[in-house]
Amino acid sequence: MPITSSVALCYKGLARCRSLTVFTSLSSSFCGRPQGGKAILGFDVSLYGFGFTFGGQKTSPFAKSSFTLGAADKDVPNTESTSLTAIKEDATSAKPTLQPKLEEQSRIWKWEGEQKKNLMKTVSSYRPSCEEVTQARVLLLGPVSSGKSSFISSVQSVFNGRVTNRAMVGSFSGSFTKKLQSFSIRAQKGEEDTGLVLCDIMGVGDGALTGLTLHDILSVIKGHVPEGHKFSPDKPVTSETAGYVKMPSLKDKIHCVAFVVDASKILTYPKGLGATFKQLREHISELGIHQVALLTHVDQICPETAKDITQVYKSWNVQDMLYKSAALLGMSPSYIVPVKNYSSQLDLDVNTDVLLLGAVDHILQYTDLFFQDYKPQHTGIKMR
Repeated sequence: MPITSSVALCYKGLARCRSLTVFTSLSSSFCGRPQGGKAILGFDVSLYGFGFTFGGQKTSPFAKSSFTLGAADKDVPNTESTSLTAIKEDATSAKPTLQPKLEEQSRIWKWEGEQKKNLMKTVSSYRPSCEEVTQARVLLLGPVSSGKSSFISSVQSVFNGRVTNRAMVGSFSGSFTKKLQSFSIRAQKGEEDTGLVLCDIMGVGDGALTGLTLHDILSVIKGHVPEGHKFSPDKPVTSETAGYVKMPSLKDKIHCVAFVVDASKILTYPKGLGATFKQLREHISELGIHQVALLTHVDQICPETAKDITQVYKSWNVQDMLYKSAALLGMSPSYIVPVKNYSSQLDLDVNTDVLLLGAVDHILQYTDLFFQDYKPQHTGIKMR
């Protein structure tokens, strides 16, 4: 059934301003300019999955449309307002459409081989800034099929020099990963393993019976859950669980959490998922664990990005979903990075590698903040 939402845009004092630009969360741009003492409101709207109604005539959704709404016949009072209604037709059945590009990258980013070489060196040489730990443990948390296992395999593929599926990936609706699995990211052949371990677990649901429970997630973070433990909603982790770690050391615990969400499903995730993320983030923050996020499958929401991944930071669609994922997770967009995992490809792409390695570097920066916070008072911190 179509979902309807409204956005009201008000402008005041246009006759006194030289230029007024407003950006909405729907990635529309508006510009009001005075002209001969009269104001004209002009705007260009190009949205994925939205149609607009003006004077009873509705535009076709899922297509680029341009409009100029003028008030040349009469002066516009300072208290005037204009409203428009955006009708979301059915985002679940829509295909990505070609959107206008941002004039500049939304984030400063370098591409090509030299950047890949530099990032590989940064990741390979990383070591935790804490003598008690030789490898940082990062837990990937996200809904079923969000791309957690694929991300691990994709990162390892970059260092292997070919596409491999080290973390087994499923293609059905249920969670393929049932166990706690830790993957030490191996450096290039002949080099030592990196100082990074990516931990994969069962997908998060929007309720106690639809995925991993809050209790079990926190048990993993605190280091109580043994490697290979198989999760079950009706069998929570307890001190009686086989292999339960009663006195975990720092090296057993999680040092950073990376949430993983699918850009192509942001609009269709269950309503309860936002509350689940909120609860998770509150409890994880209480443990002093920094959190970041990965926005996967960005190539599925933007045709230009699918053809050329270097367009990812110029894409309106990706930018829009990045902000929507920030709202879903309850975190600043600056913590979130877009990635494209290897799925159907058999050969590596240098710029896809750059985006993946950039995501790993982003994770490591926040991982190291944990150790920096930990070092000055490491004898006093207890993760209960």
